[in-house]
Amino acid sequence: MITNKKDMMLISGNANIELAQDISAILDVHLVEREVKTFSDGETYVEIKDNVRGRDVFVIQPTSTPVNDHLMELMLIADALRRASARRITAVIPYYGYARQDRKVAPRVPISAKVVAEMLMVVGIRRVLTMDLHSGQIQGFFSIPVDNMYCAPVILDDIRSCFDNGDVVMVSPDAGGVERTRAFAKRLDVDLAIIDKRRERANVAEAMNVIGDVTGKRAILLDDMVDTAGTLCGAASMLLKAGAKEVHAYCSHAVLSGPAIERIADSDITTMVVTNTIPLQENAKNCSKIRVLSVSNLLAEAIHCIHSEDSVSSLFV
Repeated sequence: MITNKKDMMLISGNANIELAQDISAILDVHLVEREVKTFSDGETYVEIKDNVRGRDVFVIQPTSTPVNDHLMELMLIADALRRASARRITAVIPYYGYARQDRKVAPRVPISAKVVAEMLMVVGIRRVLTMDLHSGQIQGFFSIPVDNMYCAPVILDDIRSCFDNGDVVMVSPDAGGVERTRAFAKRLDVDLAIIDKRRERANVAEAMNVIGDVTGKRAILLDDMVDTAGTLCGAASMLLKAGAKEVHAYCSHAVLSGPAIERIADSDITTMVVTNTIPLQENAKNCSKIRVLSVSNLLAEAIHCIHSEDSVSSLFV
C-alpha cells in the first residue's frame, strides 16, 4: 500500500499486538523488533532491537487496561526511539486512556487527560493519531498535531449491511451523545431517539425516560465506549418497555470493566458490536452477544496519509 516506505517503521507495545500486526500486513511495512517486559518489582523495561535512525516511526499502543502499564510502555518506547535518533515519532493511540477526566469536576482534582498529553509530548512524540476521543477538546491539550479519526465509516457500513433502514431508529444513551447519534441518523436517513439519564455517581447510571418514538422499531444504541455497560443495559430495558421490538448496541471502544460481560449477557441487548481498538479479554470473546469490527484498514490509511504528508480529511464521513 505504501509507495514510499523506505524510511517508515511501525512498532507496538503489548497493549494490542494483533492490531499492530494487521496494520503492518496491510501497509506491508516492517514491524520493529523490540523487547517490552516487566521486572519482578513492576518496573517496565523496553529495548528497541532494530535500527531506527532517521526513520518515521509509528508507535501503535492503545492505553487500555491496565492503563498505567500501557501508558508507561508507550512513553518508554517513545523515549527509546528519540534517543535512537528516529526522525519523527507518531503515537497511534486507538483508545486514549484517561479521556473521561478531561475537566475539573471538583475543587481539588487534576485534569488527567491534560497530564497524559503533556507526558507524551515531553518524551518526544511529535504527532498523535487516535480514534473517537471521548471529548474533542482533548485535542487542545496538545501543542502538536492530533488526528482524531472516527469509527463511523466502519460502523455505518455494518449497520447498512445488517439492517433495513425502514424499521431502524438510532438512539443516544444520554444527552452527551446526541450530536454523534444525530449524525448517524442523518447519514442512514432514520429517526432519532434519546434516553434521558441521570447519573448518581461514577460508573452508576439510571435511565429514566425515552424521548422519541421507538414503537415497533429496531433500536440501535450508539456510544463512544462501553465500560461497565450499566448505561447501555438500562437503556435497552427502557427501549423495550417503550415499544421497541429489539435493541442492538454499537460502541467504538470495548473497555468492558467490572461486571460488564455478565450485564451484557443477561441484558435485553440482542447484539453488542464493538471495534478492535481495544483487544477483548477471554470472557468477552466467549460472550455470544459481542461482535467485533476491525478498524485496521482505517488506521492503516490514516498512517499512510500522515507518512506521505497527505490530508486525512478524505477518511471522514
